[in-house]
Amino acid sequence: MRRSKLELCEDILSTLFNRYLSVDSLAFQCNTDCMTAKKRLEFLMQNNMVRKSNANKKELYSLTPRGEAIHKTLNITKRLNKLKTSMGVIDDNLHAYPAISEQNRENPKATKTDENY
Repeated sequence: MRRSKLELCEDILSTLFNRYLSVDSLAFQCNTDCMTAKKRLEFLMQNNMVRKSNANKKELYSLTPRGEAIHKTLNITKRLNKLKTSMGVIDDNLHAYPAISEQNRENPKATKTDENY
């Protein structure tokens, strides 16, 4: 399934976290073509999340402090969503547990009356 622009921008932010990469390397790691990566990089540069620097006749891209903060916020949001899902499953299971214990109290097992058989 095709990724949305937002998902690709999120991938770019994750890939550039603590790294300097060229468009080619970035496109390869994000599994997209160079033109699409370049368009998303331009958008991120316009919004002050990514900066471009020149080194050895190459254009390298990295995150700005704002881009790093947004990347961290997105990661925290993902973790909270996973935790929310996990807590929902745990909560459902905890609600089922009292019903099982009540059922066991209502139907006690028959005790053996003749143990010395």
